[in-house]
Amino acid sequence: MSKPAAPLKGRAARLARLMPSTGPSSAARTPFVLLVVLLLGGGLITLLLLNSALNEGSFRLSELKRDTTELTDEQQALQRDVDSRSQPDALEKRARELGMVPGGNPAFLNPDGTVRGKPTEATAPPPSPSPSPTPSPSASPEADAPAAGSSASGASVGPSGSPSPSGSVPATEPDPAAAPSAENSPPPTSPGR
Repeated sequence: MSKPAAPLKGRAARLARLMPSTGPSSAARTPFVLLVVLLLGGGLITLLLLNSALNEGSFRLSELKRDTTELTDEQQALQRDVDSRSQPDALEKRARELGMVPGGNPAFLNPDGTVRGKPTEATAPPPSPSPSPTPSPSASPEADAPAAGSSASGASVGPSGSPSPSGSVPATEPDPAAAPSAENSPPPTSPGR
């Protein structure tokens, strides 16, 4: 059997009185442990939410970069189209399709009101011979006969290919019904500007 503990004397007795007993100390630690666990759990959840928000931003950034690349490619393709259509030979071809002719010699007005140069009228070059269109299988010969008869009867063919009565429309003027007006067409742009 064990002996009862000897009473402490002196300094040890005073220290023992200052120290609490073991029973109440476990009850005082419980709120502290819960506080530490809650802080650690809250920190982990906050870190998880922050990480997922950063990942979402990263996915959005990569999607925007992909969209930017696609739009840049589309813009470059459109710029190539504009550049090809604004080349001088392409502009000349399109102008001839619209019935336009090259201008003559221009005249200029000096600041004092006098005219410098002698203006000349623009004339259309003679039309190039074009092969007669072959009739399509669905076209009837009766529909082609009046058109052939009207051109054979002395009617002239305008620059757009449509027959016009002789003498009513000069060959230098384009057919207004076939050619769109210059007011509706966009102005040509030069590349890089």
